[in-house]
Amino acid sequence: MRLKTRFNAKAGFADLWDYVREPRPYRWPLLAVSFAIPATGLALLSQESHFRPPDAPEVTYISTFAEGRSEEEIRQSNIANQQRKDALEAERAELEKRKIEAYKSLGRATGLDVDAMEREAAMEREREAAEAAAQRRELYQAGQAVDSAGD
Repeated sequence: MRLKTRFNAKAGFADLWDYVREPRPYRWPLLAVSFAIPATGLALLSQESHFRPPDAPEVTYISTFAEGRSEEEIRQSNIANQQRKDALEAERAELEKRKIEAYKSLGRATGLDVDAMEREAAMEREREAAEAAAQRRELYQAGQAVDSAGD
């Protein structure tokens, strides 16, 4: 009841109408900007866009092998492929060795004890390998059968 007696809608609207009718400079431009800002935001947010689904992938099958290859041809191609892989691995190892030697010579030129650093790095590699082996033994314990439920 108290709120109803304090609130007089008729007097409030009359006061607002008197305020609106007073001549003020830049009233219409400011009013236009005041309406334009939320209208623009609503227009941007209410736009609907649709994305088309991606095209289906084109599957390419290995088709470089002859249809009727014999077991000997397959074996020879496997041997040639393994030789290529071994050559690439040897080349990578040689590049790694040259890189290590370059770093060692740079370290010696700057006064570092590269032999001690190499020993520390070897011990660190051995420690990491031992940790990895222990983790593998823990995860894949020999002689234990795991059922399909994983228990």
